[in-house]
Amino acid sequence: MGEKLRTEKAFCRICLGHCGMVLTVDEADRIVKIRGDKENQVTRGYACFKGLQAEEAHHGPARLLHPLRKANDGGFEQIASEQALDEIAERIRRSIAEHGPDSVGVYFGNGSIFNSAAVTMQAAFLDAIGSRSRFTSYTIDQSAKTISFERLGGWAGGNVQLEQSEVILLIGTNPLVSHGLLGFLASDPTKRLKQARADGLKLIVIDPRRTETANFSDIAIQPLPGHDPAILAGLIRLILAEGWEDKEFCARYVGAPSMKQLAKAVEPFTEDKVESIAGLNPGDLRAVAELFARDCNTGSAYTGTGPSMASRSNLMQHLADCLNVICGRFLRAGDTVMSVDMLSPEAEFRAEVIPPSRASWQAKPSRIRGVGSVGGEKTTGTLPDEILTPGDEQVRCLISCGGNLASLMPDQKKAVKAFRSLDMLAVIDPYMSNTARLADYVIPPLMQYERADLPVSAYGFAFFPEPWTAYSPAILQPPADSDVMAEWYFFWAITSRLGLTLSFCGVALSPDTPPTTDDLLAIRAQHRLAPLDEIRKHPSGKVFDAARAIVQPQRPEATATFDVMPDDVFAEVAQVASDLQAAPGKSDTKDTFTHLLSTRRMRNSYNSIGMHLSGVRARNPYNPAYLNPDDMTGLGLIDGDTVLITSDHDSIEAIAESDPTVRSGVISMAVAWGGLPDENKDPAKHGASTNMLISTDRDVEEINAMPRMSGIPVHLQKSVPNRPYSA
Repeated sequence: MGEKLRTEKAFCRICLGHCGMVLTVDEADRIVKIRGDKENQVTRGYACFKGLQAEEAHHGPARLLHPLRKANDGGFEQIASEQALDEIAERIRRSIAEHGPDSVGVYFGNGSIFNSAAVTMQAAFLDAIGSRSRFTSYTIDQSAKTISFERLGGWAGGNVQLEQSEVILLIGTNPLVSHGLLGFLASDPTKRLKQARADGLKLIVIDPRRTETANFSDIAIQPLPGHDPAILAGLIRLILAEGWEDKEFCARYVGAPSMKQLAKAVEPFTEDKVESIAGLNPGDLRAVAELFARDCNTGSAYTGTGPSMASRSNLMQHLADCLNVICGRFLRAGDTVMSVDMLSPEAEFRAEVIPPSRASWQAKPSRIRGVGSVGGEKTTGTLPDEILTPGDEQVRCLISCGGNLASLMPDQKKAVKAFRSLDMLAVIDPYMSNTARLADYVIPPLMQYERADLPVSAYGFAFFPEPWTAYSPAILQPPADSDVMAEWYFFWAITSRLGLTLSFCGVALSPDTPPTTDDLLAIRAQHRLAPLDEIRKHPSGKVFDAARAIVQPQRPEATATFDVMPDDVFAEVAQVASDLQAAPGKSDTKDTFTHLLSTRRMRNSYNSIGMHLSGVRARNPYNPAYLNPDDMTGLGLIDGDTVLITSDHDSIEAIAESDPTVRSGVISMAVAWGGLPDENKDPAKHGASTNMLISTDRDVEEINAMPRMSGIPVHLQKSVPNRPYSA
């Protein structure tokens, strides 16, 4: 008789795509095959390379199966999970008693954000102990979106979807690779975009590289990185000068005084000046403005990590949002809200402005350079200083869950110094990442198909193009003789040992008896149309058509307007205007650099997720320094040459590769590669850490402390040939 196999359905939780999966599992509870689920209404059989590596991710040799504790000799020794929890809880207890609750911090990254029970439990843990030291990947990613919302205001009518758009403008985002354009082109992005193009959608892409998404565009312009604020200001100026704005919408929801201030601010950004400083071709700006504002009436501008990680990212996002405001690119009364979040309480959609809150400005200032907080969390860009700076609120114990801070943090040397100085670092990670190597305790969690889960959810966001949700059961048992735990259990167990009670979505949990994961997910599923029992009936998930809403008219008392050009934004625009004559490629220290380093995504990995899988590393053993072929020739380089990349902060070595999609004058590299700073690693085997080139003391945004992580002025030269490397 042949081996008995079973088939199970779930969804992937590596990224926003949430691809529906069909798994074939053997009698030993091992994945033997995985493919996309054609019955999933959102992803329709699509699955990317990353998600298809689940067999090795769960069963491969790199996975940690037992908790580890740092030994006296600097190595690691195995420890039972409950003993590890006892010791970690005792260290946290002492830290709170001696230094206060803010001395205990938690960082959670993308590995835990796509874990519904864990991400909610982490916040509940910090609330229970009274700590405000909460850090997430959001504040070294796209926190400019929150800053813009708080300064400009928002729209209560819901988001325009792809099918409702005549045009979309993508700025520094490549969703066909990143799956990062939430609620729009995250799920099954290529087929969705192809269908929309066949239905008449116009596509504009602004990116230093001609990306995979740009290959489908009507217009693709390739500026030098870091000049998006000037480009957006130039587009707004041109639209207002030509009268292509939505005059009725602006009169009602912005007002003449604010529009006048906006026009005054962008007046210096003429076409020729913007195109010159941004390295564009004559006519590029007008072509974009004509297609977006003159020729089309619906569809919005969207930004991604590229400009969100570059200089003046808060201003960039404000101007991108202003572009949508002046063109009236929102759902109106009577329009259909195509997608809502099915795990949040029901919301009312109205054609009115959500007034600017300035919440980040009103929060208690940080002791690190007086920055604010974003969405109730401290900014990750200040985390190393929060650890290294003595005084009240100094972080002394850190729990890192689902993130690889030692590889992801800007200014890697400072970050690693900070982590080594902690009284305790506990890392929840299935692999021995760079951060885990620095830890006092490493806790291996359940992998995604060993736990029950719901899709990512946040109030006010529609993460999927339709009102879809799903329940993924625990398909696999953990490996025999392993000692792994659910991430949420770690936080419940620590809180229980501290004698405290957790409140999970407003529900008090027993400190004596742990809940089940399904108990927590049932609490998390709050939408009346999608309680957990209903969601579980649909193995491929379900689109809840009844959840679609109609935008209601503005209420008489809702008189708020968008603040398109407040005084502080006006001052930032004026500063950019004063730089219009500056030569591209100059640093703030006036040293001449040869290139600008720009970030990019890699198709086969998601940040540092996948680095420990042989299937991934066979395709991408390192992160190349991609250069335009003309730049390669001019520097006397061929593919595989080692190059030295130097910023005004530090230097790294990388492997050069030719890429005709990258514009001249730009180096395009992925982040989160390389080893620890004091290791002499061969970049051809381990990659290079671009974060070594970045400072967190300067070139940062004022409110959210977002460092400049892209558009970095660097000098590039061929490295010494035949340099010996250590293993």
